[in-house]
Amino acid sequence: MEPLIVFLLATGLFFSAVAALGVLRLPDFYARLHAVSKAETLGVLCTVAGVALWQGLDLTTAKLLLVALFFFITNPTASHAIARAALRTGQTPLADRLDEEP
Repeated sequence: MEPLIVFLLATGLFFSAVAALGVLRLPDFYARLHAVSKAETLGVLCTVAGVALWQGLDLTTAKLLLVALFFFITNPTASHAIARAALRTGQTPLADRLDEEP
């Protein structure tokens, strides 16, 4: 069981680092938002799964699974709402701006 826990925690750390790197390196607001919504969701879910396996069957595990479910539902929904609000306020994607330049 220990190798699976280490694998899940390492995978969670990897995807969280990829999300942080995506925020720093990607050129566009929408690309950054995409990196955070996808990679961070997977990173947090892997980390929570690793901690839940480490805890064993306990009340804490049930709470962790509820947190994971809440995060799985709310993070992509919030990212979609933020992207939609940005588009409505006039934040254009980088590809559109590059097409307009002569």
